[in-house]
Amino acid sequence: MSNTELPILICLRGNSGSGKSTIARELRYRHGRGCALVGQDHIRRILLRERDRPGGLAPTLIAQNVRFCLDHGYHVILEGIMHTARYRSMLTELRDAHRGRTLFVYLDVSLPETLRRHETRPMAAEVSPDHLRSWYTPRDVLGWPDELVLPETTTLEQAIERIATAAGLPLTGRNDDLLPAVP
Repeated sequence: MSNTELPILICLRGNSGSGKSTIARELRYRHGRGCALVGQDHIRRILLRERDRPGGLAPTLIAQNVRFCLDHGYHVILEGIMHTARYRSMLTELRDAHRGRTLFVYLDVSLPETLRRHETRPMAAEVSPDHLRSWYTPRDVLGWPDELVLPETTTLEQAIERIATAAGLPLTGRNDDLLPAVP
C-alpha cells in the first residue's frame, strides 16, 4: 500500500477557544464517513474525568484511540490543547509510528482574541476569564519544521482549505450521517 492510500492523521492543537473543535468537526463533516474525531477533552474530561497533569492516563488513552482508528483504515483528526510539555512524547510517537501522511497544526491565537472568542461559547458560563488566563500558553508550538501554524486572522474556510490541502484529506462536500440508517 502506498503512502497516499494509507489513512491520514491530522492533529489540531491550540489554546482553549482557538477554534480546534470547530475546525475538527467541520473537516470531519466535509470529508464524510471514514474519518474519526478524537478529542482530548472528551477522553480526559468526560471519559476519565481527569485533570491535565503529568502522569495522567489521558495521553496514553488518546494515543491508543488514534492508533486503533488508523489501524482500521480511518483517517483521524485529533484535537485538543495538548500542551507541548506533557504531550510532545505521545505526539512524537504517533508521528513516528504512522506510515501515512501526518499533519500537525497549531492555531496561534492571542490571549485577548481567546478571551473574546470564549465569550461567545456556551461554556463561558462555566469557565471564567481568569481560568482561561491561567490555562493559556502563548505560542506552544512543537517546533517541527513541517508544523502548520495558522494565525488568529485565519477564517474557518481558510483553515479548512489549508489543512485539507496540506494533509491531502479529500473533502467530498457531502455527509450521509444525517440520513436514516438502512437496515
